Amino acid sequence: MNSTADKPQRDGIPMPLWLQGAFEAAQMFVISALIVFIPLAASWFTGGFAEKDASVVARLAGQIWLLGHGVPLHLTMTSGPSSASVETGTFSLLPLGLALVPFLLSWRAGRRLARASYTDQLWQPLFGAVCIYAAAGLATAFVCSSPGASAPLIASMLIPLIPAGAGLIIGSRLEAGSWGRLIGVNAADWISRTSQDQRWAGSYAVSVIRSGFVAAMAALSLSALLLTFNIMGRWADIVGVYQALRPGALGGATLTLGQLAFMPNLAIWTLAWAGGDGFSIGVGSTVAPLATSVAPVPPIPLLAALPTGDLSWGFAALIIPIMAGILAGWWFVRAGENHFDEWLSMKVRQRWLSLPASTIFLGAVIGAVTAFLCGILFWISQGSVGIGRLTEVGPDPLSAALWVGLEVAVGVMIGALVGPWLEGEGPALALPRRRTDGHEKSRTEHPAGNAE
Repeated sequence: MNSTADKPQRDGIPMPLWLQGAFEAAQMFVISALIVFIPLAASWFTGGFAEKDASVVARLAGQIWLLGHGVPLHLTMTSGPSSASVETGTFSLLPLGLALVPFLLSWRAGRRLARASYTDQLWQPLFGAVCIYAAAGLATAFVCSSPGASAPLIASMLIPLIPAGAGLIIGSRLEAGSWGRLIGVNAADWISRTSQDQRWAGSYAVSVIRSGFVAAMAALSLSALLLTFNIMGRWADIVGVYQALRPGALGGATLTLGQLAFMPNLAIWTLAWAGGDGFSIGVGSTVAPLATSVAPVPPIPLLAALPTGDLSWGFAALIIPIMAGILAGWWFVRAGENHFDEWLSMKVRQRWLSLPASTIFLGAVIGAVTAFLCGILFWISQGSVGIGRLTEVGPDPLSAALWVGLEVAVGVMIGALVGPWLEGEGPALALPRRRTDGHEKSRTEHPAGNAE
């Protein structure tokens, strides 16, 4: 990002900044819409739809575009001539793989807009991009609504701004290199006016948040690996469903793309399963490590990989969040910001008491951060398919997050205790010493007289 002190020639397309932002947003809309429309159009051309009217496919593509941005669809189905036969519901199951498309496109757009703007002018292209994308969502909902499926107009205007706005901000921040260059406010100046104890407390809190993020991402990555192995092991059952459906070449490709759009959801559900709480595929169903009880499910090939019956080995999956916690605890030790343990060791002379207390506290706070982050993942991955029994699909955000948070807390305590050995710093019972640069060293005697 250019600064206001020296104003060189702006990079990018030579046009007003607000217009460049609008152009980037229009480009994002067109590309994301084509990614949805092209597979549907190809399937329609090969006779994959009973409807012969092309407008039906166009409306369906618009509805899927809205759903991919998190906009719920209100469904209405009629099974008879009377009003009593009318069923209504809401399709709110967000395909996270499809939601990554506008996010990544807006990420790219944010970097381009940051390169073309000065520090005090970035709001202009961002404002133009937000306005155009909101208008695109509103127009899509208005044009693509049908008696069977409709989207609320206000939600269609505002909700798509969440993935698009997040991508624009993150892309701009990465291009700028710092928040100070992005918004013109230097956080270092504010930090320099705080006391040393406040800086230590702040660095401890930041390290805890980062460790919680490490734990959440490690648990999700290990769960995705477990999902991959499960799909490979049940590949014959998945292929059997494909063969029974006989969708054809293009139909099979479209079906596969639709399942890929929900693969991030399945990875998150696997994390809830590995945590012990499990998830549901419809009302009254349970998919958990120790037992699975699921009613008949739609003929979707990937659902053939669901574990069935009693699993004597299922409890072994609980090691995934514990391993993620061990990694997070080790990462926290490497960061060298355990100032609470440092402070507690100065207040409580008995190291055999201060070390367990600070370690338990560390496990609790990192586990709470991890539970919060995983709770968000569980919440955005679950939803309703609309009508019938599949109105509850996915994990329960609160209970699944609590299970994962507790197991991560156990792993964090293990990782924090073994971390000093792994780093070659000696036993964890060694007393930490506070330094003026905010980092820790270990020694065997208590730092009496070095207290600040």
